[in-house]
Amino acid sequence: MRIAVNTRLLLKDRLDGIGWYSFQTLRRVVRDHPSDEFYFLFDRPYAKDFIFSSNVKPIVIPPPTRHPLLWRIWFEFSLPLALHRIKPDLFLSPDGYLSLRAKIPSVAVIHDINFHHRPEDLPPASRKFYMHFFPLYAKKAERILTVSEYSRHDISASYGIPLDRIDMAWNGAHEIYQPLGDSEKTAVKAQYSGGESYFIFVGSLHPRKNVERLLLAFEAFKRETGSSMHLLLVGAEYFQTGSIRRIYEQSAFRDHILFTGRMEPEELSRVLGAAFALVFVPLFEGFGIPLVEAMCCDVPVIASQVTSLPEVAGDAALYCDPMEVNSIAKAMQEIAMNESLREKLVSEGRLRRMAFSWEHSAMMLWNCMMRAYESSGHALYGSEMNRENQ
Repeated sequence: MRIAVNTRLLLKDRLDGIGWYSFQTLRRVVRDHPSDEFYFLFDRPYAKDFIFSSNVKPIVIPPPTRHPLLWRIWFEFSLPLALHRIKPDLFLSPDGYLSLRAKIPSVAVIHDINFHHRPEDLPPASRKFYMHFFPLYAKKAERILTVSEYSRHDISASYGIPLDRIDMAWNGAHEIYQPLGDSEKTAVKAQYSGGESYFIFVGSLHPRKNVERLLLAFEAFKRETGSSMHLLLVGAEYFQTGSIRRIYEQSAFRDHILFTGRMEPEELSRVLGAAFALVFVPLFEGFGIPLVEAMCCDVPVIASQVTSLPEVAGDAALYCDPMEVNSIAKAMQEIAMNESLREKLVSEGRLRRMAFSWEHSAMMLWNCMMRAYESSGHALYGSEMNRENQ
């Protein structure tokens, strides 16, 4: 079988949430199906680290997709030409973007449709693109895979897609996330927080992640408790971060707040593993991988009570209302002052983390791909047709 894959988010030293999803699932899929051919389609020079095995053939298709206009050119002009040359049986897109012009059965992994509910969080050009094209992508896809039951039902209800065309598989966590010993925790705290305990947030800095209210809640927590606790925020700045900076600069406790920027898993696993608790309170989330990573590190979790997060964390989190600064601050205070609660959350996390596996995610992705291939009656570019025409 010949499968073309959109791998434009496999970027060396720049993997974000969907990039990590692509990395973790695709390297397992190509490993587990050595007799199939995979064409990895990049929009710029690629790193050899992403050519996972000998059955992967990389192809670079310009232009680099750095702007919504270039997204449209790549998916509606460059990509169809490449697919016509490759003649694959199936097209897989781990970031949900499809080509509306390509005559080939397609699988779209749509992680969530946060932009449908919160369009104001996006720059105008991106907002216009997502709002116009993603409903069309959802209808174009032979099948859709998503990462939570919340997103599955949301996509179905918002875009009118039958539930039986949408498969679901939870994400996993990198195997590097494991509990730290006391001496290593001490070393990490000495490096990042002057030896003090710290709350940690992990995620890109933009409005949906609710960093502004987290900073205000930390301020309220510090004033109420007099605690020496620090706050580390791990993630790259994306857009609309001016209010984050203003709140930080006005904080009386800014010396106890550290923005670290993006971290690779090796360092993030240390920083997360040494944290007092993860505070992850976004306004909308399709899954929330940091929750699972924290559970794998035996770190207790504070989470938003909205969208997919209760589905993912189950009984292994202390929930709060992400719209209410006082609710977040109260949760921080409760977890700081209640050792038995922390121990309970860690214990629940050890059980809950067993439900998440990249091996299972990759297997479910492959099953979705096979359902799409079979339901399409085999592709216009399919192998059977290719052989008949030879």
